[in-house]
Amino acid sequence: MKLDLLAIAAHPDDIELTCGGTLAKMVAAGYQVGILDLTQGEMGTRGSARIRAREAAAAAKVLGVQYRENLRLPDARLTPTYENKLKLAARLRALRPQTVILPYWEARHPDHYNTALLGYEACFLAGLKKLRLKGAPHRPFKILYSTMYSESARPTFVVDISDFFAQRTKAVLCYQSQFKPKGEKAQERIQTRLEELLARVTHIVRHYGMLIGVKYGEPFLVRELLQIDDIVKMPVPSI
Repeated sequence: MKLDLLAIAAHPDDIELTCGGTLAKMVAAGYQVGILDLTQGEMGTRGSARIRAREAAAAAKVLGVQYRENLRLPDARLTPTYENKLKLAARLRALRPQTVILPYWEARHPDHYNTALLGYEACFLAGLKKLRLKGAPHRPFKILYSTMYSESARPTFVVDISDFFAQRTKAVLCYQSQFKPKGEKAQERIQTRLEELLARVTHIVRHYGMLIGVKYGEPFLVRELLQIDDIVKMPVPSI
């Protein structure tokens, strides 16, 4: 399979919470879109690797992506070793994405910022002709970083996901294990946690949507400058 867009994340549900609306929008535009989860999230407080795999498959179906895979690297011990870079580089050669989405390189969870470094260096290694690795050399043309939950990063651009917000929310809600508590009065706590989750998710994408004059948006950052050919038709008013 040759993908137009591949989103890479540390854990199942990371993609849905950071760029799920963008992926759904690209699928609707006719692109081949995939998700690569690096770990099974087995060290998380809630759920299990098996449960989260089922949830990830359900979420992928909701988003409409054509491909989803889990690399099964160790959760909470995800490090940018050369071995891990080669494993990811091999998948990049096989999938040959034009564009890759990675988490922002500054984060609270080590797995997230290590995914950013691991992903970038694997993209570089995948294009080396002399590297002894299965598959023809391939290097993605564009690398985007999702800055959804970063307090310090200023996005380069925001994607309007207003028409795909409901689809995105439905995909997030596939991960029942992540907000379903155990013990007495479980149903009450389920409802409270669900409401808190939806409120937080909605607030963030509403904030970024407001910044570009739409209802909901997802933010991204690129390290390089962007080229604009028509400065008369640029979107988002300055005043």
